[in-house]
Amino acid sequence: MKTIFPPRLKKGDEIRVIAPSSSLATLKAKRLRDAITQLTAFGFRVTFGQHVREKDVLESSSIASRVYDLHGAFRDKNVKAILCARGGFNVNELFSHLDYRLIAKHPKILCGFSDITALANTIYAKTGLVTYVGPNFSTFGRNEERNYTVNLFEKCVMTRAPFSINPSRSWWDKKKHQKNRGPIVLQSGTAEGIIIGGNLCTLNLLQGTEFMPSLKNTILFIEDDDTVREHFAVEFNRNLQSLIHQPGFNGVKALLIGRFQIHGQMTHAQLVQMIKTKKELRHMPVVANMDFGHTTPMMTLPIGGRARLIVKKWSVKLTIKKH
Repeated sequence: MKTIFPPRLKKGDEIRVIAPSSSLATLKAKRLRDAITQLTAFGFRVTFGQHVREKDVLESSSIASRVYDLHGAFRDKNVKAILCARGGFNVNELFSHLDYRLIAKHPKILCGFSDITALANTIYAKTGLVTYVGPNFSTFGRNEERNYTVNLFEKCVMTRAPFSINPSRSWWDKKKHQKNRGPIVLQSGTAEGIIIGGNLCTLNLLQGTEFMPSLKNTILFIEDDDTVREHFAVEFNRNLQSLIHQPGFNGVKALLIGRFQIHGQMTHAQLVQMIKTKKELRHMPVVANMDFGHTTPMMTLPIGGRARLIVKKWSVKLTIKKH
């Protein structure tokens, strides 16, 4: 399947906000206002899907409403990029209802993270359209290290030139501020490949389905949130093992792990142990504590794009070559 890179976003363009997972109505009013204010200040025009504020007992809306807004955003020639309102738990309900020919015919930027991982990887798998795991609409309503997030978002969706990603100076988990110690090198090496991944437990929802992208010649980016708290390390370990068992995992060239949240209580010893026990990872560079996941700031990853990674004992160079 041919890879399709969507047209670049420009100042003055319209960004459509849709809610393919949890409803926009679940956002606090201040976060909503701040996100609109910031995106407008960056030079974009923000519009909303017709059903984004619907909310049912699962804090989402009907499949029909969500599909209508997604199709409408791709079909509307004035819309140049689509931001997902936030994550959630049920975006995979949509996949058998989507018109992938329509999406491929009207290629444009789609961005979000967490539950949106499944949508981004599915659209790439079914159409070849490069999608983006990066800030949700709600992310732009946060103040913490905003410049880092915005800078990498703009490089990824507004330019064509390759760019390198340097670590942030600090990071936030909810309201807790931390100094960034930088990437943690678990295994050295060099790799180049297609970018696949995002939220690990959400990506694993695609296993065994027609919506799972190929792992051939890929650099795999994974992260997870801390909803299971003190059981996080063992949950992450078994989810990683499940992904490793997927057909074609021997096509993975490198593994990059996003930053862990504080309440997950992942220790360095636990991380080293789980990587060491997996023979399928021994031939590849493995790096943790990268700037993506459920903390801020975050990088934007082009799913279906291409990256080059050079990992030495004390240094990591990550270049996004095609996006």
